[in-house]
Amino acid sequence: MRSLKESKELIGLKITASLPSHLEGDSHSFLVTRTGAFANLPISSYPPGANRERSRTPSPQNSPRLHNESCNIAPLTPSQSPRNEIRMRQTTPFSVVVAIDFGTTSSGYAFSFASDPEAIHMMRKWEGGDPGVAHQKTPTSLLLTPDGSFHSFGYTARDYYHDLDPDEARDWLYFEKFKMKIHSTSDLTMKTELEAVNGKKVQALQVFAHALHFFKRQALQELKDQCPALPEKDAIRWVITVPAIWKQPAKQFMREAAYLAGLVPSENPEQLLIALEPEAASIYCRKLRLNQLIDLSYKPQANGLMSDLSIDSSFRQAREQLRRSRHSRTFLVESGMGELWSEMQTGDRYIVADCGGGTVDLTVHQIEQPQGSLKELYKASGGPYGAVGVDLAFEKLLCQIFGEDFIATFKAKRPAAWVDLTIAFEARKRTAAPHRANSLNISLPFSFIDFYRKHRGQNVETALKRSSVNLVKWSSQGMLRMSSEAMNELFQPTISQIITHIGDLMKKPEVKGIKFLFLVGGFAESSMLQHAVQSAFSAVCRVIIPQDVGLTILKGAVLFGLDPTIVRVRRSPLTYGVGVLNKFVEGKHPREKLLVKEGKNWCTDIFEKFVSVDQSVALGEVVQRSYCPARVGQRKIIINIYCCGTDDVVYITDPGVRKCGTISLDLDELEEPSSPKKSRREIRASMQFGDTEIKVAAMDVQTSKTVRASIDFLSN
Repeated sequence: MRSLKESKELIGLKITASLPSHLEGDSHSFLVTRTGAFANLPISSYPPGANRERSRTPSPQNSPRLHNESCNIAPLTPSQSPRNEIRMRQTTPFSVVVAIDFGTTSSGYAFSFASDPEAIHMMRKWEGGDPGVAHQKTPTSLLLTPDGSFHSFGYTARDYYHDLDPDEARDWLYFEKFKMKIHSTSDLTMKTELEAVNGKKVQALQVFAHALHFFKRQALQELKDQCPALPEKDAIRWVITVPAIWKQPAKQFMREAAYLAGLVPSENPEQLLIALEPEAASIYCRKLRLNQLIDLSYKPQANGLMSDLSIDSSFRQAREQLRRSRHSRTFLVESGMGELWSEMQTGDRYIVADCGGGTVDLTVHQIEQPQGSLKELYKASGGPYGAVGVDLAFEKLLCQIFGEDFIATFKAKRPAAWVDLTIAFEARKRTAAPHRANSLNISLPFSFIDFYRKHRGQNVETALKRSSVNLVKWSSQGMLRMSSEAMNELFQPTISQIITHIGDLMKKPEVKGIKFLFLVGGFAESSMLQHAVQSAFSAVCRVIIPQDVGLTILKGAVLFGLDPTIVRVRRSPLTYGVGVLNKFVEGKHPREKLLVKEGKNWCTDIFEKFVSVDQSVALGEVVQRSYCPARVGQRKIIINIYCCGTDDVVYITDPGVRKCGTISLDLDELEEPSSPKKSRREIRASMQFGDTEIKVAAMDVQTSKTVRASIDFLSN
């Protein structure tokens, strides 16, 4: 083994030489040879799923020094300041882009041909559906047979499940609003399970793959009808939307589900893009004309006073225009910038608030003229404040009236009837308005009324009279009569969280001088939310809503697929780095971090940053590090990645720091035995943080050959 004295030009060491034997092994021993900075490499794509083999690295216990032995690596030169050297993504020619907007409550797809990028084609009108609801999206509802096979998706799944005999329905697997599970699960893995309405569990990856495969079949059939000569393989670039606040494991999960669904092969990862939902909305809003926007900040005068009803009338006007456009499934977008964008100057800032079914996603962009590219000014923020919060408030109200134990039993014993009840509430929720005076009637399924009578020995009307809820009455037609005050109370907790979050964001120094606030997403169709946002922020900035507010993200995702370079600069949501060894400095480093090797004192567990939280990272900008195998013939290098929500982290054992992923470098066997002079085999890894996913590529410096590299956030 080369001693430190013999390699004094390279400050590095093989950890396995001095660690206990139980920490030694081929998959854990490697040597750092050089620490680079932001550097420029010819990169085409660094997919997280390029290598489907999982590298499961054991986590040592107890000793802080041995917290992660495979990351105790030494930088051979001090880290330099990042240099903004950029190599833009090489775009592969695709004939068509198909985008799937995978939402919490509803989903859909759209596509555009590369030869005619100004035309965005929406999906066919879905079968089934509810009166008064646009059919350009379908509910995110999946139905599997009792043996776990795919049966149907969307309206078809919902209606079929609703029509099943109650006893038979208990054996079928029905999933709805399951996207939220991916956001809320802190330890997401490939084996994470989802619970169907009947309580049975299925692997989440299978559930998502079934849904994506459904959209693949639908899109391919329509493309085949429109363009019979279009080859299926390699002709389509697929785009899947996810919330911007999703962490790397959730994004990788969607990619793995797409591989399992057969959208693209794992060896051709650049054929699939992950689009961030508020980014997609921002990209589409760039194209809009003034007559395609509703300015909620404009309030016409009424008898010298500002009219509070303008928001409702504006929304009704937008609904009418949207209704007229439903006969056409092709939307034409501007070849250049829309009229609103042409008014904006370089440096103008705006917020996109994507208010969906499950989450609210906020992003802050700055326009860059004349090319119209976008720059993110503050890391994506938000939380689980979507329209589902109103549904949960309604369920809580039912528990208050009928008893929490009864509602739980009813959901378990009559799952199809519970779905029927939620559908009835959804229809009335859409008609809620801030100035509505009359009550709203919500139909209770007969099975609910009958089940309550048998279970409690009294009727529903008696339960309402005995409850402490005064704003909900019983109708002789078998309905709950909710006063407008009661409906408003269901909305208020969720809306208040949204208003608070937008307000907190606007107070950030980076977000000063906002010119526009774009309200998009399915929940943005609610006049309750529109009125609240308009009241809170119209004095600060112009509050704008696209007419087709529920389809804004879907259309923007298509445009993103046509030009993935449109967002030029993003912000890192977290601080990422690795654990390294540095020279031990008395008085600076704690004694418990001291590691003595061959007469040299080293400080272990130093957190060396790749990128800091909220740091601007340009598209194509890479972090470059070089590594050497610890011994000749080593075939695999495992590098553990750590993350933290703050920038002041010093050690990988600090509070808030956690291991979040691994980089795997698979090494080919050298054709010729290395001479002593060439015994240090250098592998140069390049990581990209400026895209929607963290990506990695690697090269063998000696042979200039590509090394198979993968980054995994799901095996922790």
